Amino acid sequence: MIFNPKGENLKTLALAFPIVAGFLGQMLMGLVDTVMVGWVGVLPLAACAFANTILSVPLICGFGLLSSVSVRASHAFGSGNPHLAGESLRGGIFISLVMSCALALSAHLALPFLHLFGQPPEVNQAMGGYFLLCAWSFIPIFVTGTAKNVCEALAKPWPPFWIMMGSVILNVLLNWIFIFGHLGAPAMGLAGAGLATLLSRIAAMLGVLLYSSQSLPGVWPRHWLAPGWLQESRRLFRIGIHSAGLNLSEVTGFSIGSVMMGWLGMIPLAAHQIALSCAATTFMVPLGIGQAVSVRVSQARGSGQTQQIRPIIRGALGMTIIAMSFFAVIFLSMGHWIADGFVEDAAVQTLTVQLLVLAGIFQIFDGLQIVSSGALRGFADTKVPFLIGILSYWVLALPTSWIAAFPLGYGARGIWFGFVIGLAFAAAAMGSRVYKKIHALKA
Repeated sequence: MIFNPKGENLKTLALAFPIVAGFLGQMLMGLVDTVMVGWVGVLPLAACAFANTILSVPLICGFGLLSSVSVRASHAFGSGNPHLAGESLRGGIFISLVMSCALALSAHLALPFLHLFGQPPEVNQAMGGYFLLCAWSFIPIFVTGTAKNVCEALAKPWPPFWIMMGSVILNVLLNWIFIFGHLGAPAMGLAGAGLATLLSRIAAMLGVLLYSSQSLPGVWPRHWLAPGWLQESRRLFRIGIHSAGLNLSEVTGFSIGSVMMGWLGMIPLAAHQIALSCAATTFMVPLGIGQAVSVRVSQARGSGQTQQIRPIIRGALGMTIIAMSFFAVIFLSMGHWIADGFVEDAAVQTLTVQLLVLAGIFQIFDGLQIVSSGALRGFADTKVPFLIGILSYWVLALPTSWIAAFPLGYGARGIWFGFVIGLAFAAAAMGSRVYKKIHALKA
């Protein structure tokens, strides 16, 4: 039974829906960039794909590290000490600034060496401006994520959602201006998409911080440099480092798969970017459910109401199966229409349709594993999920992808078959870990 008598699923949905929508807002920026850059040509699309592949590794790891802000703030709220959530906000913003500045500077140092990944020379040449602008946008996106996590932990997820949606609309407008050269601006092509993304993320950061300062008076720190911020930053780091490691194992699996796709040529890389953008967009649904489950489990532990945890997790997993099965049907039945909406190249369209079939299969496993890992994060159990991630993506997925793609000759489809194998194992292992946790609870 999916909707249990206590209505825990409805509570989870009420929290998860704006979180999902906020994540979708972030993804829509990348999706809009992909669509609008695709109108310029296959080369900018392939360059966009390669740049996003490289940048997705530190981006997703940073989100994993900052997930500790949600855990700490939720526990503080559940235990009746919301002022402690302000300490998590201070520590999280400090981590965000240090981490994002280091990553942006590292992007400048890494740019001359990206040719070592073996991509076509014209792709490396076209991606430079877009790559650096998106790297500097790590600063606003991580600060926004920190403040957004605190708002969600204190059951105020809707205002950040509306701010994120506003930034998506702004990104579309700025893309139109800077990519194609409207309203007197020069036509910057791919670099224009990077500038639009940076400006849109800055606007979102300012909006979320302004809302938080006005609407969380008992939480918003009065003295940002008062003693205690360094200690809280260390606590957040200790909790978040394993979540960052889990995200690292998954995103590097997909990123190395993307690099292997580049070895096959621009057409497979462009098709991979389109299919992966679609799968990543639908993935925001279980990602948001997993975040909501993490918050609710942490709140239940903080308040001592552990009897709520079992129905919260079971209901979330059931909702995830239904949602991802629905998206799988769409990918399998509407692949031609989806591909046609991104690019006109017939070869790219044909391969995209084939990859969407595999995406429809693996995203069910992907949804289950991310919701399960969110539940485990609510238990502050992050080390074992990290080890599961290493085994799933590095030991199983990547070797399977390479063998299927090159020695066995299945090409792009072989790379994605490795994703299916790795995610299936991750879902089974994470689910088993969650099963042990909920059955260890007192009835």
